[in-house]
Amino acid sequence: MADRDTLKKHADLFDRMAATLGHDLEESALKGQLRIDEISDAVLACTGCSNPAHCSEWLGTRDTALQAPQYCRNRALLDRLHP
Repeated sequence: MADRDTLKKHADLFDRMAATLGHDLEESALKGQLRIDEISDAVLACTGCSNPAHCSEWLGTRDTALQAPQYCRNRALLDRLHP
C-alpha cells in the first residue's frame, strides 16, 4: 500500500484534475454522482501512474480542459461526471 505522503500527493493530483475538468468532487458526491469509495479508489489508481510528474506539469499549464489526458488512470471516471 502507498505511504501517506504518496496518497496525499495523488489525492491532490486527482482533485486538481477534476477541478481542471470543471468537477467539484465533494459536490458530485453530495449529488450522488460519485460515491466516496470511488474517490478513494481513484486516488489509489492514481498512485499507480508511471509519470505523476508529467501529470502535475500538464495540470500546471492549463486552467481548464475538456478531458483528462489519455494516460490518466481515472479518465473514464472523470468523463462519466460530465453532464
